[in-house]
Amino acid sequence: MTRLPQNPDQIVFSGGGLRCFWQGGFLTRLGQDRTWRPKRVTGVSGGALAGAAWLAGKGQALLDEMCSRFEKRDTNMDLFDADEDGITPHQRIYCDVVATVMDEAATARVADGPQFQILIAHPPDTGAPTLTGTALAAAYEAELNVMNAPHFGWAEKMGLTAHLVDANQAAREGQLVDLINAAAVIPPVFEPPLWNGRRVVDGGMADQAPMPDPDEGQTVILLTREYKRIPDTPGRIYVSPGKETPADKIDFTDPQKLRDTWDLGARDAERYLRNG
Repeated sequence: MTRLPQNPDQIVFSGGGLRCFWQGGFLTRLGQDRTWRPKRVTGVSGGALAGAAWLAGKGQALLDEMCSRFEKRDTNMDLFDADEDGITPHQRIYCDVVATVMDEAATARVADGPQFQILIAHPPDTGAPTLTGTALAAAYEAELNVMNAPHFGWAEKMGLTAHLVDANQAAREGQLVDLINAAAVIPPVFEPPLWNGRRVVDGGMADQAPMPDPDEGQTVILLTREYKRIPDTPGRIYVSPGKETPADKIDFTDPQKLRDTWDLGARDAERYLRNG
């Protein structure tokens, strides 16, 4: 097992939907023994929310709020009984949780914290963002299964573009919640919203572990699943769960799986701490 640095220069929060609660458990337990003060942080997809919550000191609050919302759900969708959410409540629940947890005080802490960047992606302008996004999501899943690596090469070929957004500035301008929501959009479950006048889809379809800009110093990349192909890049340490996380990517019905995923992260942190 690779040893963790005492205080890395950079931390990357990979995507993974609800699997990102592993990151929260990992860092919360690690923080009981070590204080990490990175210069730069990046997040993508669900990792954007996990990173923001960690920077704001709201990791436990995020877990509690999400579990509370899930207690009220017993199904992810109903094809025959659509309501104001359509057939799935995922987007409303996610956005509500983000707005509740990342309140004014939390947003201020992010604004005043270390450099924080969030990766967002834009689908090609076809006039049908949900349909196009769905096709991109299918291509992403195929790439993920074939390449089994956190970094992809297919995005530009499909017309997907991605870029890092200054989350500190977004926080100062009162747009952090919108940015976090824009970073985690998986069509057709989520309807692609607008960011600065352009449609967005999940940034994780472009890169599951986006490096900061500038990319300098020792970096810890917190993945949410195991990959067969991990780059051997000097200065980078990829950390992944010791086993598959109990939480599924977008299952919004079982709060215990979130707690179990958090606890798995805590146990994995203890393993790293024992390693020195």
